[in-house]
Amino acid sequence: MLLTDPEVENSLLISTDEGATYQKYRLSFYVLSLLFHPQQEDWILAYSHDQKLYSSMEFGRRWQLVHERVAPNRFYWSKMGVDKEAGLIHLETSVSDTQALYITCKLQNCSEGNKGKPFPGYIDPNSLVVQDEYVFVQVTTGGRTIYYVSSQRDVFTPMKLPKYTLPKDLHVISTDEKRVVAAVQEWNQNDTFNLYVSESGGVYYTLALENVMSSMGPEGNVMIDLYEVAGIKGMFLANKKQESQVKTYITYNKGRDWRLLQAPHVDLRGNSIHCMLPYCSLHLHLHVSANPYTSGNIASKESAPGIIMASGSIGAELSSSNVSMYITSDAGNTWRQIFDEEYSVLYLDQGGALVAIRHTPLPIRHLWLSFDEGRLWNKYSFTSSPLFVDGVLGEPGEETLIMTIFGHVSHRSEWQLVKIDFRSIFNRRCTDGDYQTWHLQNQGETCLMGVKRIYRKLKSVARCVMGKTHSVTVISEPCDCTESDFECDYGYERRSDGKCSPAFWFLPSSMWRSCTTVSSFLNSTGYRKVVSNNCTGGVVDLYTARRQPCPRQAPRGLHLVTSDATLTATVNSNVTFMVFLEEGSGSRTTIMLDFGNGNTISYSNISTVEDGIRHVYRSVGIYRVAATARNDLGAETVLLYLHVTCPLEHIHLSAPFVAVKSKEVNLTAVLWPSQVGTVTYIWWLGNNSEPVITLDGSVAFTFSREGINVVTVQVSAGNIILQDRKTIAVHEYFKSHLLAFSSNLDEHNPDVAEWRLDVSRVIRNSMVQATGQDREQLLVTVLPGLPTTAEFFLLPDKQVTEGKPKKTTQHLDELSEMVLGALNQNLVQFTFRPGVQITVYAAHLSAVPLVDTSEKHSGSAMLMLLSGVVLGLAVFVIYKFKSVLPLQPFPMPLHPLCPYNPTPEPPSNLTPNSTPNPPPPASPFPLPSRSSAPEGFTLCVIVILSSRKIPGLSIYAQMQNEKEQEMIQSPVGPAVDATVAVATAAVAPAAVTAAAILPVQPQQQKQKQPRPPRELVVTTSSLEPLDTAHKAHSIGGSKGPSSLLGCVAPINMLCGSGSSLHTILTPPHLPSHHQPPVWPQQEIGASRNTGISQGFDMPTSDKRQIVENHPGPTRPTPLYSTHPTLLYPSWPTPLYTHPTLLYSTHPTLLYPPHSTPPTPAHPSDEGQLSGPCPLRMG
Repeated sequence: MLLTDPEVENSLLISTDEGATYQKYRLSFYVLSLLFHPQQEDWILAYSHDQKLYSSMEFGRRWQLVHERVAPNRFYWSKMGVDKEAGLIHLETSVSDTQALYITCKLQNCSEGNKGKPFPGYIDPNSLVVQDEYVFVQVTTGGRTIYYVSSQRDVFTPMKLPKYTLPKDLHVISTDEKRVVAAVQEWNQNDTFNLYVSESGGVYYTLALENVMSSMGPEGNVMIDLYEVAGIKGMFLANKKQESQVKTYITYNKGRDWRLLQAPHVDLRGNSIHCMLPYCSLHLHLHVSANPYTSGNIASKESAPGIIMASGSIGAELSSSNVSMYITSDAGNTWRQIFDEEYSVLYLDQGGALVAIRHTPLPIRHLWLSFDEGRLWNKYSFTSSPLFVDGVLGEPGEETLIMTIFGHVSHRSEWQLVKIDFRSIFNRRCTDGDYQTWHLQNQGETCLMGVKRIYRKLKSVARCVMGKTHSVTVISEPCDCTESDFECDYGYERRSDGKCSPAFWFLPSSMWRSCTTVSSFLNSTGYRKVVSNNCTGGVVDLYTARRQPCPRQAPRGLHLVTSDATLTATVNSNVTFMVFLEEGSGSRTTIMLDFGNGNTISYSNISTVEDGIRHVYRSVGIYRVAATARNDLGAETVLLYLHVTCPLEHIHLSAPFVAVKSKEVNLTAVLWPSQVGTVTYIWWLGNNSEPVITLDGSVAFTFSREGINVVTVQVSAGNIILQDRKTIAVHEYFKSHLLAFSSNLDEHNPDVAEWRLDVSRVIRNSMVQATGQDREQLLVTVLPGLPTTAEFFLLPDKQVTEGKPKKTTQHLDELSEMVLGALNQNLVQFTFRPGVQITVYAAHLSAVPLVDTSEKHSGSAMLMLLSGVVLGLAVFVIYKFKSVLPLQPFPMPLHPLCPYNPTPEPPSNLTPNSTPNPPPPASPFPLPSRSSAPEGFTLCVIVILSSRKIPGLSIYAQMQNEKEQEMIQSPVGPAVDATVAVATAAVAPAAVTAAAILPVQPQQQKQKQPRPPRELVVTTSSLEPLDTAHKAHSIGGSKGPSSLLGCVAPINMLCGSGSSLHTILTPPHLPSHHQPPVWPQQEIGASRNTGISQGFDMPTSDKRQIVENHPGPTRPTPLYSTHPTLLYPSWPTPLYTHPTLLYSTHPTLLYPPHSTPPTPAHPSDEGQLSGPCPLRMG
């Protein structure tokens, strides 16, 4: 005997003398449940509270850990004769909340090397059932569940229920006699289940009984009102819901035929009961107790065939009131009432003695005992004081005349165990004269399941002990087969006349599918013999399926699926394709599979692909996978579109910190990696309650009200959803400036969003403290990237400037001068940490709007527009009559593990039939080569910027006041014919672009004539550091490939590197007394882009823009950016009152003017000029 109480302590009490003494064994875990081996009485499995499974081979004295993360009640002992080893354990292990694994391992060695995985893939949690020779699992994909079965530990096969069953739930009820009985809840059922029975393989199922009642157990488990009678094979009791009434039915041939129960003719007191079928019958409660120490509502015993005790009622339907106890001794043909209340029943001496204890919450001290199958009951007292009975337990073994009653005297007392030994009641053992024969029959029909069965039972008047020498002797005599021995085959339904006919959805020719692997098939007659039916002769030949040779036919019903029944896969992972053919001569049918990426594979027959075809996709994309089955009679092709994705790791919402009211703002979601497959963007903009769903990563939105708006973007890629959120302050007027910091701040910048928010708050507090400004009029945001830069925004005081635009501009100018004064005097400082003092500087370049928000159009802009049109016509003429200069698409950085590769992949399966895709067509935008350009010409990219608004761009500030408008005039007069703006390959929508082929002066002319004061050079190669000389350096070039490089060195700077397209702008020539000063190299600042344009980003090294100030009698013309890239140097002190405003349309290098024009260093060397950075002319 073994006892445990895990709620009190982690120990076991073991008794080897029938409970007389106990020995305590301490455990390292708390026992939740125990499972004893069916043959080895010392072998035990213990399940702990922390989902660990332990094993003991010494009756609980020593324990060993088997496995962790085991599902509760999903571990099973091996079955002798089916499993190869006696000590094998079947168990389900949890992988996640939605996935589990079915594994097998040895009792004493469950290491990774000894584990078996009978099912290839994940299963649903809590779905493993191991019962007799069958194993069941379920897999849910796409909201639909597929149930698999394995017979005799063979491969798993999907269970074939009728086509439109569409199960919501399935429970295995019985697996006796090589047949599966399953309860299935279909799509249109709520509290009922349909009963299905299978053939011997457990694969094909037919309907046995509809609308069987169900209920919820005390632990939330589903309980089906179906009871399998012990001791008689094929006998079941079921409660069926029929026209809102619950009635009890009985079957003797495993569900082939059902009938109602005949009620007793008299009650307990001998009064007659008038109950006529089918209007009145006996109905039983069929709930089996989940507590192993109580009998529940119904009980039967394997060693006492034909004896069934149950609680129930008599009438038109099952009732919960007026419940009595009933017994049958002839397997349900006749019933007797034995108690008018519910009792718990215990079988002793193999049914020779029956013990009944009243089922009541009140304390009791009596029990009832019967020796004649319940005809006469004797009352006995088992305790002197009443006891609250919690359970009854019979001793294991054949000779069961000892029982134990356990309970408690009061609700606060401990358990009391009362052991009762009935052996003293009997004075002799039974002899052959004490037994009689009993014929199993169903209302007079003795041929049940194809045989006549005769049992040996104890006479009702015998008072003796059968003991362990007794055995239930069964004499079987086979019967001739009749139509009642056959049930409808899979795909057939029984009509009202009892005949089986094909269902509307079933094609009898579909059973030929076995011909895809073999040369013959079984041609069904619509009937199949009930499993375990032993009839012979008769009509067996008429109803039995006949084996016929497979007909020759073209392939039909080709199916192509993945092994996990999904349409998605991860890049660089194995994908297993399964190919099935419903009809066709499999041995003569070839299978060809095109993976959609240029790789194909062929097989001579379909039997060679039963285990699946594996393939690995190296690139993200949607692939058209095609399977073709072909023989000499025809062909069939099926398609599958597979989405190969890469896991989305991170997203970033690029948005301005401050926006202008009623002006469009461009919002962009940046993904990492950039190529993850099909992506959906869900935008929650402002205070809108409904989202905007797009397939594009950028949207334009206009905020119509001032205030704080929250923008949230959610990115859905596969089963991954990530989001980012930004707060945008919307105002009608504001002014912004960039900030720089002392270089020691970069050492503490982790470049994460939380750090930037905290530092922005500290900077704002420091500026408010240093300037005395109202906190509500100052906003600060730290920009991403290194070096650390920030931008602050000044907002007008609404009480002073409400409805006064001119006064608002003047008010913002005053606030700006005050703040800049404090910044220029190094008054804004903060302590980052003890010993680290940070100084905040002004970048001295006012952040003007990226677009012109005024209604006027400047004359210079119109002149530039007209010049661009003329120049564009010239380019067209030259292009038409000379040659074409193709362009190369800009190279984009890709995720190292998730490439997007349109080119064919190398075959993953090297087979003779694999054929790669043809090479991709040449890019329509190749790089310009030396041979492609006309001799004597160089390429210039000229962009004319119009002054109209560019939609979708962030606006950083309002236009300057009228005084500043007058200062924005070009220092170059009309005589200068080279007033151009610089652009890269990514041009804003509002820009007019033209590519001109300009003549290059011969080398001899270069030596005699000075270089023009302004020149434009396109560069695409790496840049090198320059020296720090104050004089202007000439720019040279050398022969080589058609890549360009350019550097200017009036300041000490570090040129960027990368493959992006750069431009160099040389402003008009200035007098020598206007040379710009030189700042130390570490003072020159550069930062990353604050926005994303054209849908891609650039390497950090290319995101540089060098801006210098120079004195002059007039203010230079500011150049406005069409891209949200504001990059400024860090200057410790103000140098000029009105700095030059140069903005890049892309990561662009902007340079100050040269003091002297560059001159050739080596006239004899064609195309080569002196200087520290060579220029390779294309």
